[in-house]
Amino acid sequence: MLDTVFGPNLAGAAPPSALTGRNGRVPFLFATGIENSAPTIQGGRRRRDQLAECGFYQRWREDFALTRELGIGFLRYGPQLHATLCGAGRYDWDFADETFAALRRLGLVPIVDLCHFGVPDWIGDFQNPDFPGHFAAYAGAFAARFPWVQLYTPVNEMFITAVFSAKYGWWNEQRADDRSYVTAIKNVVKANVLAMRAILAVRPDALFIQSESTEHFHPESPEAIPYAEHRNAERFLTLDLNYGRRVCSEMYEYLTDNGMTRDEYHFFLGQRDLSRHCVMGNDWYVTNEHLVQADGHCRWAGEVFGYDTVTRDYYERYRLPVMHTETNIDEGPRGDEAERWLWKQWSGLMRLRREGVPVLGFTWYSLTDQVDWDSALREPNGRVNPRGLFDLDRRIRPVGRAYQRLIESWREVLPDHGHCLQLPLVAAAPEMEALA
Repeated sequence: MLDTVFGPNLAGAAPPSALTGRNGRVPFLFATGIENSAPTIQGGRRRRDQLAECGFYQRWREDFALTRELGIGFLRYGPQLHATLCGAGRYDWDFADETFAALRRLGLVPIVDLCHFGVPDWIGDFQNPDFPGHFAAYAGAFAARFPWVQLYTPVNEMFITAVFSAKYGWWNEQRADDRSYVTAIKNVVKANVLAMRAILAVRPDALFIQSESTEHFHPESPEAIPYAEHRNAERFLTLDLNYGRRVCSEMYEYLTDNGMTRDEYHFFLGQRDLSRHCVMGNDWYVTNEHLVQADGHCRWAGEVFGYDTVTRDYYERYRLPVMHTETNIDEGPRGDEAERWLWKQWSGLMRLRREGVPVLGFTWYSLTDQVDWDSALREPNGRVNPRGLFDLDRRIRPVGRAYQRLIESWREVLPDHGHCLQLPLVAAAPEMEALA
């Protein structure tokens, strides 16, 4: 699947500027995203809908136009699950119909984000064993309604979803015990796997870009080594299960000691064939490396190894095509902090490509500033985080100008640069058009 050449420009294709470069080849995937996190906090009483808090519901037309103005062809975006999945088999597509029609007119290729950290109130949280089935039905219904869409991130950052909800106790179920954590992992990954199956039943050439947090844990002292080793094995759990890879013996015992049955584990091992439809998306922030203390507690270490070194660990484990699917940093008092981070990330990405790692795309996340991510959405302070390509008044930031220059400089060069494979991006076939 992933080594197929770019297919014909079929009926209903997005404009050539979005899917092909001047040489007719599939371009490098320069992307941004619309921040649509929506976990609940305060025991489920408050939902942190970042689409609302960042003004997207009022300014979405402007946001799509700004994306195109920067020369970005790919946009991570999806309808809010809690607002669209209204009940078992019941969907409200009104806002999705309007926004996805606009994306198509503009020639923006969506990478559809179907679940970003939260579930509808009627489902409850990620402890609910019915969530995977409901979510798979929703994913299949979405694919049937929008058959021209090919690129998906069914569940965003499965690892962080489980960690923040059921290990740290910050979001959704707000639990902090191993059994709840393992339950969240198996439900989240099963939801992702079943959603991929449901989408493929509608769109057999669908591609899945798993946007997953890329982590590393450093021992602060010799006493911390066992804890760091455990966390460095644990960081792979969601992707191991998603790609049908056997986990190490320590992680197998950890999973089964905390409620995963042998049949559940073997269900995940049976999903290996899905990896041929997948691109491994790696998200990277300055908070992704951790210093582990002698008692097992962690604190952020800052950037020690960096994106390219840690991403190589993941690539060597899974041997899948790679996309840098999220990064940002706040603009500080100098005004150039985010721009410097952009170039640092780009340099790491180019190093990986020179070393033969097939990196297919890059994402600055998100298009606009965000709200309260300095507290991981735990505290509703209304504090604006200045990390977007545009501020919340939709004025371009220096990093936005820098990203525009980067795209202009590299867009036509990268498809012929190195030996990286290309994604087989195609538009909806005519028979799919009839279903739309």
